[in-house]
Amino acid sequence: MTDAISQLRSATRRAKSDVANKLVSMFLHELSRRVGRDWRIRIDGSEYESLVRDHFGGLCPYCSRPLDDATAIIEHLDGLNRRRAGLHLPGNVLVACRKCNSEKRRDDAAGALSLAASGWESFLLHDGSRCGRACATCGYWTKVWPDEGKRQEHMHENLERIRSFRRKFPELEAALRTLHAALPSLLGKLYTDCQLFAEKEIKFLLEKFGETP
Repeated sequence: MTDAISQLRSATRRAKSDVANKLVSMFLHELSRRVGRDWRIRIDGSEYESLVRDHFGGLCPYCSRPLDDATAIIEHLDGLNRRRAGLHLPGNVLVACRKCNSEKRRDDAAGALSLAASGWESFLLHDGSRCGRACATCGYWTKVWPDEGKRQEHMHENLERIRSFRRKFPELEAALRTLHAALPSLLGKLYTDCQLFAEKEIKFLLEKFGETP
């Protein structure tokens, strides 16, 4: 019962932040459209689809599981959130399995990363040799590849494969170098302002509702 009540309280608190997170994501999508407006390769074009398919061979870029309609989901290497400030542009959008997409969120949402500068690189460095036993992400990778040697080998290979894919898109790297100096603080302010505005408007409407006969 205690766990259920804790989950209820957590969900209630999370509902307020969901609105702010959605606004941040909407802003990053709009920014992506402007940044990539004149790029030759389009995120929704067949050329980019072929590049992703050819490079990763229809496998999850993280765990190498075969992808199908039931397991595949759109994945942003740098998450579209205020922590990672990712963009919906060629070089940052892949197709991954739902399990890796879900597990990677811990690194994407972390305020500070200790293993790497990016969430996707950090995710693939949880090979059990750098974190404590309580690390949930290391635990996930141990289940994927129980053998320590194979785990470290596969994770290193996939990390390098993604890095080589990113290098094919110098426009993205140039844009990130320009934007990442300012984006985190701007997105943090946007997130906070949105939460404060939502709380203010909810309070105002509730007071007005209380005045209704």
